Amino acid sequence: MAFVITSPCIGEKAAECVEVCPVDCIAEGEDQYFIDPDICIDCGACQAVCPVEAIYHEEELQEEDMAFLEKARKFYTT
Repeated sequence: MAFVITSPCIGEKAAECVEVCPVDCIAEGEDQYFIDPDICIDCGACQAVCPVEAIYHEEELQEEDMAFLEKARKFYTT
């Protein structure tokens, strides 16, 4: 998994990330957006435009945000 969308996106869903993604790997979930790790090319375009700073590279996630990594995995396996 490359990038993960975390808690600031919940309820916000600004969607700038969706608009700039060159490979269309971001999907809308019930309460937030999710990045498909199988499609993401790790370009960082989404992270640069997120107005609520909700997007982090997996390796940069804080302990409290690790649940969002699992949430994204579940979103793409169902």
